[in-house]
Amino acid sequence: MGRAVRSLILIVALWPALASAQPPTDPPEPAVIAPLAVRSLLLDVKALPDGRLIAVGERGHVLTSRDAGASWLQSPAPARATLTAVYFADGRRGWAVGHDEVILRTIDGGEHWFVAHFAPEREEPLLAVWFDAAGHGLAVGAYSTMYRSDDGGAGWRLVPFETQPIAVAGQAKAPARRAAPGTQGEDMRADVSAAQPHLNSIAADGRGRLYVAGEAGHLYRSDDGGEHWLELPSPYAGSFYGVLPLDGDALLAYGQRGHLFRSEDAGRSWRSLASGTQALLGGAARVAERTIVIAGLEGVVLISTDGGHTFRVHQEADHKGFAAVAPVPGGVVLCGEAGVRRLTLDRLASGN
Repeated sequence: MGRAVRSLILIVALWPALASAQPPTDPPEPAVIAPLAVRSLLLDVKALPDGRLIAVGERGHVLTSRDAGASWLQSPAPARATLTAVYFADGRRGWAVGHDEVILRTIDGGEHWFVAHFAPEREEPLLAVWFDAAGHGLAVGAYSTMYRSDDGGAGWRLVPFETQPIAVAGQAKAPARRAAPGTQGEDMRADVSAAQPHLNSIAADGRGRLYVAGEAGHLYRSDDGGEHWLELPSPYAGSFYGVLPLDGDALLAYGQRGHLFRSEDAGRSWRSLASGTQALLGGAARVAERTIVIAGLEGVVLISTDGGHTFRVHQEADHKGFAAVAPVPGGVVLCGEAGVRRLTLDRLASGN
């Protein structure tokens, strides 16, 4: 399995740090403008309210499209570390996170980016970022690392990730668990699944709740903007790579080996859905009111036209893996192992 695919499935969080990691006082090297950046490994893509698309990936690449993914322009970025996720609160305020615990910030819709946080000495990549409209945000990543910002991402502080099992009828209440951020040492990291699971993604629903998907079957929910976290009952022990909130209390959770689950009660209980694949599922988006697309490795794309109750499998002929998906008029843009790709909904629905 090549380096690109290893990054794509996010086990980059387990890579040993390079011995030449920069001291914390040294600024990161800026990304290089590369003619073939659009074909490089890209790990996330988001659609902005004005229709623009922003994609991020290896070597600090940040790409913008103004024509629904038909063409892309690379933006200068102040860090060369691999960027794993990007998020925009509106058309101007955005953030990207990645390796070396880098956090980038923009206030002009991605035209210019600034380093808000950079800590390569901690050897813990960040894998997801989220903000609310008021400028309160979270960045999460390897070994249960969690950072919080209350000033729009200008400043960040490391916070403990403490969880309490959610109350489920017929189960005794368990004590709270704390994952101490920044713990070093091989003994601790040898038992990551039990003590400090990697936090792979974060998503918000329309009712003020946040969801985090983690490794080793861990799913979490916060009802107060990330101040407190409930650990949800898990339908399986494998890693989750995302949660997609739907209408009301409905959710989809997806992860390794094509595992796909649906909850109708905000994560208190789950039922398995047939995905039709054993490929890792890494990203999802709601494309229309009842249309959902999930992207995965091996060129797999799942599409649902009934609100996420059933899915049909489409697989690209080149089997190049996908990590994220964003809606565009009449279709989707996917990013992954071979850069960005546009697919129409008609093609996905037909299976061709």
